Amino acid sequence: MFSIQSYHQSGFDIIALIDGDTGTRAEIIPAHSALLHAFKIPYGENFLNIIDSYESLDDYKLNLPEYYKSAKLSPFACRIPSGTYRWEEQDYTIVKTLSSGNAIHGLLFDVPFEVVSQRADEKGAVLTLRHTYTGNDAGYPFPYDCEVKYHLEPGQQLRISTFILNNADRPIPVMDGWHPYFSTGTPVDELELQFASEQIVEFNAQLIPTGNVLPYDRFLEAQSLAGIPLDNSFVLDFSRHSALATLRDPRKRVLIHFYPEPCYPILQIYIPNHRNSIAIEHLTGAPNAFNNGMGLVTLEPGEERVFSTAITAIAY
Repeated sequence: MFSIQSYHQSGFDIIALIDGDTGTRAEIIPAHSALLHAFKIPYGENFLNIIDSYESLDDYKLNLPEYYKSAKLSPFACRIPSGTYRWEEQDYTIVKTLSSGNAIHGLLFDVPFEVVSQRADEKGAVLTLRHTYTGNDAGYPFPYDCEVKYHLEPGQQLRISTFILNNADRPIPVMDGWHPYFSTGTPVDELELQFASEQIVEFNAQLIPTGNVLPYDRFLEAQSLAGIPLDNSFVLDFSRHSALATLRDPRKRVLIHFYPEPCYPILQIYIPNHRNSIAIEHLTGAPNAFNNGMGLVTLEPGEERVFSTAITAIAY
């Protein structure tokens, strides 16, 4: 039987989805961008948290602008140079600009989400959260609803679905993403990564796509991450009928599988300089999609779109 608990810890109000049979649990913090705070799986006689999150509210306030750990990325992800783009013959500039003159990671990475519903039974535990964006940024004056649904399922699987509803009276541009960092407690250089892609998005020196896609198949088979720098976007191959990405810890014998749906064709991988965790992000489009159109989603007035992915973690 699954259950849901709410509690206050380290300055956070946390909602936990719990599998009573295995003890697997997902911990979510609605007040801070609906972020996934922990995903704990059985490991020996204890539990292992595979999410690199924040130790406390103070840690969150200090480090969110550096790493955006577990932040919801909406209505765009990654960078927009100078925060400027053109939509329907009109120029816009995002006001919420935080990184070297570029707009980065959208407008919802630090906003509160409200609890819409929660349910637990023998089939799983589900938490639905919502933020209603009113169009208050002059660079994105398009109101919309962003709902995030966390569904803890049997088999130590967590499904994350995002629902975007256009509340504007005109079409709006949308790019959806999520920014979780994963860690088993083992340094990234001792981990192995595999993902289903034979194409990499070409970046310029400012990490902005050039518009080109190049051949790249280094991680079609599991490869050690030792010494490899990554801050890149890859085009996923959905013809493969297995996990589209797998992170493996051979020392602790832990596997983390990723199952994005075709609505998330871009896999973004980032290893921070400390190399203690790795960001594995699912994106609907490439960075700067508002300008280059690579994967940009257009929502008509009143239209809703769903973007979904799932994570399974096991100790073997």
